[in-house]
Amino acid sequence: MISVGLNVLLFIPAYLYNTDKLTDLSYSLTFIIVAFVSFFKSQQSATHLILLAMVVIWALRLGGFLFIRINKMKRDSRFDEMRSKPWSFFRFWFFQGLSVFIVLAAALALWQQPFDQISPLSYLGWVIFGLGLILESVADYQKYRFNNTKARSTWIDIGIWRISRHPNYLGEIMVWIGVYIFCFTALSGTGRLLALASPIYITAILLYFSGVPLVEKSADKKWGDDKNYQAYKKAVPLLVPTPDSLRRLDDKP
Repeated sequence: MISVGLNVLLFIPAYLYNTDKLTDLSYSLTFIIVAFVSFFKSQQSATHLILLAMVVIWALRLGGFLFIRINKMKRDSRFDEMRSKPWSFFRFWFFQGLSVFIVLAAALALWQQPFDQISPLSYLGWVIFGLGLILESVADYQKYRFNNTKARSTWIDIGIWRISRHPNYLGEIMVWIGVYIFCFTALSGTGRLLALASPIYITAILLYFSGVPLVEKSADKKWGDDKNYQAYKKAVPLLVPTPDSLRRLDDKP
């Protein structure tokens, strides 16, 4: 499995040099490498090429952002407790490689199919993918700008962060739902079920493990006793905007 092998290989310099600069970058790089290898093994139809472009555009955007962020942060606090523990650090890298394979499940299934047809459902997949990519990009940009201001001592409540507490994760989930829907028509019944692992896995990871829980725990630790923060949490949904939260866009932050 290329994705696991590549991450196990990159674990070595990351551990030896005690650096976090390879960690997030390798995630996006693995998607790109696996996508190209799978595409060149496919029949390379127009549909296969479009899917390749979708995955690569998403990975380049995410990888570029994460690389800029880690160069400014220097170190990622998420790895403070495991960076000096070879087995714990290795386990992270191993599961990162495995995660890439699972998240790419729908795309990998399509690249194995001799399929060259764009269906109405494919267009819907494009739209969801595109909206998710835009949402994630805007959310990351707004938070990056916010964290470079004096206001970073408070929680972010500007732009699209006024309607969702985690719009970046919502965008990420939409991206992979869009990819799945794009691939759906080409897959068999069994293939569709197996490919469903992609959006289900990324949603579960972000909502219950490495995404939302960590951010929420950190925020509660900093501002949990602040009445204004409690009011913010009541007004702004965890993930999907509601009609009430959308009205906050008309209010001044």
